[in-house]
Amino acid sequence: MLYLSGLSIALALALIPSNSEASLKEGECEVCISFMGRLYQSLKDDDIKFTSADIEKALVKKCKDAKGKENRLCYYIGATSDAATKTVNEVTKPLSHHVPVEIICEKLKKKDSQICELRYDKQVDLSTVDLKKLKVKDLKKILEEWGESCKGCAEKSDFIRKINELMPKYAPNAASARTDL
Repeated sequence: MLYLSGLSIALALALIPSNSEASLKEGECEVCISFMGRLYQSLKDDDIKFTSADIEKALVKKCKDAKGKENRLCYYIGATSDAATKTVNEVTKPLSHHVPVEIICEKLKKKDSQICELRYDKQVDLSTVDLKKLKVKDLKKILEEWGESCKGCAEKSDFIRKINELMPKYAPNAASARTDL
């Protein structure tokens, strides 16, 4: 009887979060939480069975299309073909039990702190920004986000011209709001 009560106390203490564990701060793990949240929602929307194998297939498929920071997250958890480690089970198993993505990302942070260091790049408001004041690196990033490149561009003005040319296609609201076209 004494053994049973000791076991129940140990179990209760294990389930109570301790103050020494650092919970996620505001804005921390934004890429992980956003990506995993969309993955979880797509699993629910597609009415996929919540088995680890099915979740892993969906995760790997989603990671094939991931770009930028989300692709880096996929690499860190081992869901890309070139990943050095394979910690996909740290995601699929909790998701199969409907564990909130914030808790999954918090546990991933303990395994690899780089996961929560990923942050989305700040989006440039194309309707108000002066393209001439941006760095060439930022201009290239805008084109890259659109899936475009600027072949033969040597000067900053070439990149600006290309962005202005493509803006009606990729950012029509920004293009109509601009007056310098």
